[in-house]
This record gives sequence, structure tokens and C-alpha cells, in this order.
Amino acid sequence: MKAPRRPAVLFESRVGSKGVPAVRSFEAWVRAALHGRRAEIGVQLMGVRAARTLNRRYRGRDYATNVLSFPYERPPGGNTGLLGDLVLCPAVIAREAREQGKPLRHHFAHLTVHGVLHLLGYDHGTAREAARMEAREVRILASFGIPDPYA
Repeated sequence: MKAPRRPAVLFESRVGSKGVPAVRSFEAWVRAALHGRRAEIGVQLMGVRAARTLNRRYRGRDYATNVLSFPYERPPGGNTGLLGDLVLCPAVIAREAREQGKPLRHHFAHLTVHGVLHLLGYDHGTAREAARMEAREVRILASFGIPDPYA
């Protein structure tokens, strides 16, 4: 199976749509983060309980987090075009946006871009890696008129 011609977002919400940006927004943010790379990404919105369960199971942290990235592990010789999945928790994102005084849409955009960059291999485990990843996030978000989330 060939990779899709343009980035495809497979979107699923288990929490409804109240306060959640439109699917086309997620598609635009994913496309910008992929920067021309052809790939397919699953974006799932989950509630606090499900996000906490995934975070505990896969990261050993017993709390709901804002975004989790799950890279797709291709079988030998396989090429589906699937890059991986993002799991976003709108309740956590909304709380953080309020606490940080940020527009909710901007925070969704930031965390979507952040998650896609993780799927592309970016990380923030060291100061150097964090600086590289954050600089890329800031450039991508600026293309949408979103100010530096780290300022």
C-alpha cells in the first residue's frame, strides 16, 4: 500500500465536540507540522479517565495528560503511510489553557503540533533537543498567527 498523497487525519472523538476545534483545524495543524511529508495520523480525543489509563500504562505516570504520541511500528517491509496516533484530552487542555491564560484553540494547536513532532522523532529529553523542538513548534504556530507558547 502506498503512502497517501497528502497528510490524512483519521479523527475520532470519544468526548463530543463542545469546545473542540473543527476537524479541518486539526488537519491544518498536522499538515503544517509534517511540512510536506506524506503520512497518515490518527487523532483521538479522550476523556480524563482514558487519558490517565493510557499515561499510566505507557509512561508509568498516574495522571491524565494533555497529549500522548504513539508512533506506528511498521512490520519489516511494510509501508502503510501511517505515522502514528495522537491522543488528546480536551478536559486537560481546557484546564491548562485557563491556567495559562491562553486561548483554547491556540493550546489545541500547540499540543497537536507538539504531538506530531514527537511522531517525527523530535524530543525534549535534553536542553538541546528541547530547544530544537520548541523552535520548530514556534515557527509552525506562527504560521497560524499563534504567539510563542513558551514566552
